[in-house]
Formats: sequence, structure tokens, C-alpha cells
Amino acid sequence: MENKKIIIAIDGYSSTGKSTVAKQLAKSLQYIYVDTGAMYRAVTLFAMRKGYIDDNHFDPEALENELPSIRIRFEFNPEKGLADTLLNDENVEKEIRTLSVSRFVSKVAAVSKVRKKLVEQQNEMGKAKGIVMDGRDIGTVVFPNAELKLFMTATAKDRAERRFLELTERGEKVTYEDVLKNVVNRDHIDSTRKDSPLRKASDAIQIDNSNLTLEQQFEQILGLAKNAIKNA
Repeated sequence: MENKKIIIAIDGYSSTGKSTVAKQLAKSLQYIYVDTGAMYRAVTLFAMRKGYIDDNHFDPEALENELPSIRIRFEFNPEKGLADTLLNDENVEKEIRTLSVSRFVSKVAAVSKVRKKLVEQQNEMGKAKGIVMDGRDIGTVVFPNAELKLFMTATAKDRAERRFLELTERGEKVTYEDVLKNVVNRDHIDSTRKDSPLRKASDAIQIDNSNLTLEQQFEQILGLAKNAIKNA
């Protein structure tokens, strides 16, 4: 079993804990974890810094023209035991997790040329297998032949509560109402965009974690992963 490597694709709605469980899984299986959401967040931060997107306007063409100059990579952080996101060699891990970036990330992710560039990078990362990747279109677009596909969901209320707690613990001044609004808005954009909309792959296993603890969820998913590796 140890010699076999598979690709594990985890898709689902925002704030369903995809990244958390993907990191746990990668660590347990000694696989590489790729946070595709962080990649889109890094491009969004780049667009915000350049003034291409704010509350009043979005200039996707200007962003598209800059895509060749955007380099995203992951660097292992020994203190956390996980990888940090680097944008053009700058560690932006903390900055990309803010609500201000969350507000615009779905709009940026809906731009076809942005998706094309990042999907190419993600495909490259998966060539050697032995990876866990989470996002919105991993099982449907990036790795349609992944040996294990999971689709994570939970109620908007549960997801907003988790996200609110996460942000306030990090010291951000946010209201629950704003977080809930962001979750609902992102669901709408992610599910209705023309290019690679969020949808469950026909062969994906759905995990509704509205009433699951993190431990219960991890045990369930680890069992599915071990089974998929055994049968690969």
C-alpha cells in the first residue's frame, strides 16, 4: 500500500473546512498538500494591490495582462508543519486569509484566463501523484481521473459561524452578518460562473459536515482515502 500513490481531489463550498481536512490528510498519508484556494487568493491580493479590483470596479483585462508576472509557490513552514503561500517570493499567507480578500476572490476566480493559468500549474503539480488538492473544480476540471473525489458541504449558517470564529480569533473586526453575506455571495458566484462552476462530480463522495466534529470528519475521510489507495 505504501508504494501506491493516488490523487485525492476535495471540492466543495467555501468555509466547509476543505483546507483543514486536506492538510490533515496529506500529513497523515505523507502526501503533498496543494491549496488551490490560496492560489486564487494570491492572485486576488495581487489585483487589489494593483488597484484592479475594489468595491466599485473590476478590470479583468488589466489583471489578465499581468498574469505572466504572477508567480505562486508553496514553501514548507517548519514552525506550523504546513506550507505557506508565496506571491512573487513574498510570504502572503496571513494577508490572503482576510475577509477583504475573501470578498473579491470569487470574482477573480471566475476569470477564464486566471483559471487557465492556475489549472496548468495545478496539473503540473499532480504529475507525480501523491497529492491532496482542494478547491472548487479539482474533481471536475483539474483532475477528472482522480482516484478519490470528495465533495464537502454544510449549511450556510454553520459555515458562516465557523468562518466568523476563525476570523475573530485571528483578531479581525468583522460582524457575523457580513461573514454570512460573504458566504452566501460566494456560493452564488462559484455555482453560477460560466467557466468551471462549482458542482459535485458524478463519482464524488459527498460529505455533509454540518453536524460532524473535526475528528469525526477526519476519521471518515481517512478511511475513504486508505480504501482508495488499497484499491488503486
